[in-house]
Amino acid sequence: MSVTLLRSVAPVAALVLACVATPAAHASTVTSTCSQADLPLPDPACTPGALNPDVTQATIGSTICVSGWTATIRPPTTYTNSLKQQGIRDYGYADTAMSDYEEDHFLPLELGGAPRDPRNLWPEPHAGSENSYTKDSVENAVKKAVCAGRVTLTAAQDAMLTDWTTAESVLGIG
Repeated sequence: MSVTLLRSVAPVAALVLACVATPAAHASTVTSTCSQADLPLPDPACTPGALNPDVTQATIGSTICVSGWTATIRPPTTYTNSLKQQGIRDYGYADTAMSDYEEDHFLPLELGGAPRDPRNLWPEPHAGSENSYTKDSVENAVKKAVCAGRVTLTAAQDAMLTDWTTAESVLGIG
């Protein structure tokens, strides 16, 4: 079954299976190049996303719903900058300026994304109408809905991994 089909059918189930496997050193070891065809989403073969096993529906009150919690698990730029640089090459971006990208957690930390797993990190462009800045506002809105009990964590993760640009409407919060 392809990663794209898994993303469409059962993103979280696919991630649970992926998290059982040994993490890749970097997505580039799986494929030599990543496609920009799915932008503003990452190439699912290169960046499928990965779960943080510490974040579950039962633990959201002590993890993602605690103000400032993501700062305690966010990896330093000394870790993410080398991944960003490699990812810019892997995605074949013509613009290679590091400052024009955010090394983004495809499944956001605030929704239970794995902090250091390279399968969950990719160089998301700041350019375009649907970009790193607009995704950040969607992440915040979806997290608020999860913490308010309006949507489940799993539903939020599925919506973000399927297509963050439609997550709010799919979840009925936007």
